[in-house]
Amino acid sequence: MSLVYAGILSHAPGITGRAHLAPNAAVRDAFYACLHKQAAEIRASEAEVLLVVAAEHFANFFMDNMPAYCLGIGEKHTGPIEDSDWLKIEKTTIPGAPEVALKIVKSMLKSVDLAYSEEWQCDHGIMVPLHFLTPNYDLPVIPCNINCQGPPLTPLSRVWQFGQALRQACDEQTERIAIVGTGGISHWPATPDSGKINEDWDREFLQRLMNQDMHKLLAYVDEEVYSQAGQGGFEIRTLIATAAAARGPGELQFYSAELPIFAVGCTVARFEITA
Repeated sequence: MSLVYAGILSHAPGITGRAHLAPNAAVRDAFYACLHKQAAEIRASEAEVLLVVAAEHFANFFMDNMPAYCLGIGEKHTGPIEDSDWLKIEKTTIPGAPEVALKIVKSMLKSVDLAYSEEWQCDHGIMVPLHFLTPNYDLPVIPCNINCQGPPLTPLSRVWQFGQALRQACDEQTERIAIVGTGGISHWPATPDSGKINEDWDREFLQRLMNQDMHKLLAYVDEEVYSQAGQGGFEIRTLIATAAAARGPGELQFYSAELPIFAVGCTVARFEITA
């Protein structure tokens, strides 16, 4: 099989931009250590391409043109789109994997209405993960966004099918591919409730995710997610898609709600890759 690694991690901009304000340096450093461990696991998998399933934050699309799913097929990508002083990540060029990406698109189009783009601007949703997982930007990256921002949002059942199609497409390739899904769980970005975290809700979701409990994962209703997990909770789509691609059970390597300055429950996990 060509899918050699699947994992998830948080991507909130505060993870890099407000690191110096973390009230608990020990918890922050433990989180960072798990992110570095994830990077080491990806290297150990001998992945040749990193596919990042992230959430659209109006960096590439707006409400005049919002695809449910889009994959970047360009030779290179740029980022961060945000101010570097704010995000604490320098602007750079990221190598793409156009040949692999195009083959993945062609495969997925057999079962998923997938958009694609040769131009891609990476925002914090991709840049924060890359900052930890490939800090030298020496691993080719295929960016992939799911619309988690502007309703109507793709149903969770379709997200699962998207993950299944992504797995099928990866397994058809000769290149070794790693997938990371990145998003928040409960969080209320850019609102007066920024910094609020619903830890109980997060832990229940993560238990369902690690157990690959498809029926319970797909039972979430957007109105309830919004009430319990904020508008940022819609980003569970990226995590569910990654679980569907991996197929195997997950291992929660880190979770903490003790860093509200990052405005998200900080999460790192990996999945077994099973047939």
